[in-house]
Amino acid sequence: MRGIVLAGGSGTRLHPMTLAASKQLLPVYDKPMVYYPLSALMLAGAREILIISTPDDLPAFKRLLGSGAQWGVSLSYAEQPRPDGLAQAYTIGAPFVEGHNSALVLGDNIFYGHGLTDSLSVASAREEGATVFAYHVKDPERYGVVEFDWDGKAISLEEKPVHPKSSWAVTGLYFYDTRAPEYAASLKPSPRGEFEITDLNRIYLEAGKLNVERLGRGFAWLDTGTPASLLEAAQYVQAIEQRQGQRVACLEEIAFTQGWIDAEAIRDAAKRLSKSGYGAYLLQVLKEAESPKPKRV
Repeated sequence: MRGIVLAGGSGTRLHPMTLAASKQLLPVYDKPMVYYPLSALMLAGAREILIISTPDDLPAFKRLLGSGAQWGVSLSYAEQPRPDGLAQAYTIGAPFVEGHNSALVLGDNIFYGHGLTDSLSVASAREEGATVFAYHVKDPERYGVVEFDWDGKAISLEEKPVHPKSSWAVTGLYFYDTRAPEYAASLKPSPRGEFEITDLNRIYLEAGKLNVERLGRGFAWLDTGTPASLLEAAQYVQAIEQRQGQRVACLEEIAFTQGWIDAEAIRDAAKRLSKSGYGAYLLQVLKEAESPKPKRV
């Protein structure tokens, strides 16, 4: 499976913070925002990942992320000249995902919760159709909304409806089979002038091949598109990390756990980041991994 991070747009709701920097490069507590969606793809098992951003911002992403070798992944880059809708990721990324199932994640979305890795693994293992994740929100009119029947089966999708048929919003993480680029190329612009991801999902729904997984109360889905939500996300991550002593979206830790990098790579990363708490945490990860495990009685 291949992954796409869509990190384009102009971030107008975050002006003036984003007048000179991409929204997805802003910090969310102790790491750049783009680390969080990258972590979701890595937890889903994606090792070949395409970063899509604006022509102005791509050089900064390349400086930050490089080739991805430090995390045992391969990163590629592509330009989105204009923010013409989320589904545009599959026309831009068509050559990258050709012949492969794929996952698309929005660069300003954060996912966290017990069992998340299992949910991602189930979605990535499906060879046919599409899988999206729904989350109960108090303001569904801001999102794509999914309606369920009495048996819990998805029966309709609407993009930012004035009168939502449910409070279940479709999150910014989507899994698709090999037909996604073909379907995306067939889409027409919406009245907003964009190629809507909801229209792509609706093609799968109408074909009876859309799986909708509901994220329950044990999960957090954070959208960092406004100053208030950006602050809330940072405070959430801070609370989790200080309470548990574990980092959220530590890419080196994920890669090490997945077996994609070895202990020496962790030591090298810790040395480079030795003056930060992040570097100290990597040494802690290594120490715990190398400590003898208690024997079972």
